[in-house]
Amino acid sequence: MSWPLQQLLHRNHRLRHVLRAAPVMAMLIAAQALAPAQALAQEKVRPQVFTCEPEWAALVLELMPQAQVFWATTALQDPHHIEARPALIAQMRKADLVVCTGAGIEEGWLPALQQRAANPKVQDGALGMFYAAQTVTLIDPRAATLNPFAGDIHPGGNPHLHADPQRLATVARALVQRLQQLWPAQAPELAQRHADFDRRWASRMASWRDRARPLQGQTVAAQHSTFAYWWRWLGMQQTMDLEPKPGLPPTPSHLQSLLQGWKLQPPVAVVVAAHQDPRAGRWLVDHAQPRRPLVVMPATVVEPSRPHALEHWFDEMIDALLKAASASPTSPAPPAKG
Repeated sequence: MSWPLQQLLHRNHRLRHVLRAAPVMAMLIAAQALAPAQALAQEKVRPQVFTCEPEWAALVLELMPQAQVFWATTALQDPHHIEARPALIAQMRKADLVVCTGAGIEEGWLPALQQRAANPKVQDGALGMFYAAQTVTLIDPRAATLNPFAGDIHPGGNPHLHADPQRLATVARALVQRLQQLWPAQAPELAQRHADFDRRWASRMASWRDRARPLQGQTVAAQHSTFAYWWRWLGMQQTMDLEPKPGLPPTPSHLQSLLQGWKLQPPVAVVVAAHQDPRAGRWLVDHAQPRRPLVVMPATVVEPSRPHALEHWFDEMIDALLKAASASPTSPAPPAKG
C-alpha cells in the first residue's frame, strides 16, 4: 500500500474517533455552560427574604427553612443606627420579602434602602413589606416631640417587642399568613411548620415561666429600654436607667445620681446589651453598695441560622439572670403604686 493511501486511511480513522466523541464532548461543554445558569435559577426559585434584625431572620427560618435569608444587623449592632451600605441595597434589590420591626427603630436607614434598591415588591404598603410592630400592641407610647434633646422617642411605643415571647408568637402567626400569601403553593407546608413551632413555643413559654419564678418581683438596673418587654413578661421591674434620656449616652452626673436610689432599693443586677458600651454599667457596680453583678446579654439572637435560635436566646437570658440573682441577696419588693 502506498504511503499517501496509508496516511489517508490513518486520518480517516482518527476522524471517526473524533466524530464519535464529538456528541459526548458537546454534552459536557453544554453541561458546564448551563451549570451556573441552573444554580442561579435554583437560587431564584428559593424565596429571597431580607430581614432588618436577626430575630426576624431566625423566625423566618423556623417557618420557611428553604428560604434564602439575609439579616442586615447583628447582635453587636444598635438597630437604631445602621448605615445604608451598598451591600444592603443589593440584598434588598433582589428580595421577595422584607421583614422589619417598624415602630421607628429603622427610620434612620430603612427608607434610604427602599429608595435606593428601587424594588417595588418591598415598598411600604406592598405585600412584600412586613412590619412586626403592626401586628401587636406596643408598650410605653410617647408623645411626639421636635426637641432634639429629648432622646430617642418612639411615639408608637417601645419597638423592642421581640423580647416578649407572647408577642413574638403573635408576630409568627401574622408572618406565616404573609408567607402563605406570597408563596401559596407552599401554604400547607407553612401551616404545618407554624403549627409545630406554635406548640413547641407554648411549651417553652410554660417552662420559662416556671424557671423564672425566683426572678418575679425583683428589680433591675439597665441601659435603655431594650429589655422592657422581657422584664414585664418575667414580672420584674426596671427601676433605674443608665441613660439620662432614651438613646443618650450615660453621663457621670447621671450615674452618680443613681447611687442614692440604689441604697434604698438595690437591684438584682445591672444589665447592658451586648451592643452597648459596658463602661457605665461597670462603673455603677464598682461604686454602688451593696455590690451587684454586671450582666451583659445580647439583645437578640447571635446566630439566626442556628436551629431553634430564638429558644436558645431566651434560655441564655434566663440562665444569666438566675445566676445574677443567686449571687445577690433578695432585693426588697418595689413599693406598690397608689
